[in-house]
Amino acid sequence: MYFKLHDDLYEVEIVKKISTRNTYIRVKDDLTIYVTTNTFVSDREIEKLLKKSTDSIEKMINQKRKKEEYENNFYFLGKKYDIVYTNDASITLGNGKVFLDKRIDLDKWYKKEASRIFKERFDYNFEKFTRKIPYPTLSIRKMKTRWGVCNTKDYKVTLNLELIKKDISCLDYVINHELAHLIEANHSKKFWAVVEENYPKYKDTRKLLKDY
Repeated sequence: MYFKLHDDLYEVEIVKKISTRNTYIRVKDDLTIYVTTNTFVSDREIEKLLKKSTDSIEKMINQKRKKEEYENNFYFLGKKYDIVYTNDASITLGNGKVFLDKRIDLDKWYKKEASRIFKERFDYNFEKFTRKIPYPTLSIRKMKTRWGVCNTKDYKVTLNLELIKKDISCLDYVINHELAHLIEANHSKKFWAVVEENYPKYKDTRKLLKDY
């Protein structure tokens, strides 16, 4: 089965299971539309549902395309750089360009830069934080679903390495978000009040984090 959106055709992969009660639609990274549904749901019913879900499907496809474009380019602190491949083992940032070797370990380079920059911003935001809290342990690692994690028992804050690709305001927001969890462990009104107290423009910055 194929689904037509504007002038493009997208393959539809259908999985039917007796144990599945509802019908779910998602888009894979290769832009295949993946449908899981009950065994007794006909293909005709699925076609009707796909047409009704055109807007949401288009939104998912655009999101996947943004993700692919983001992952196939070089970003550093919110700026996009055109990649120029060289035989130099180092990475050099120029005026809108980054010069690097194809064989270089980008994650290793990002981690090195993040170790320095994240620590500087963490200390800066901790010093101006309006509530008194013990200085937490800071760690950095790649995470798929969260920008930051706060362990309130061990007083440990973990920041997503991917933040090194975002504008510095995103890093500052996530740091304040996680520090606020040391005051309020949940996402209650009191928690967001602490966040706003320390980072008033947090709502605008959260929108930046949702974009690739």
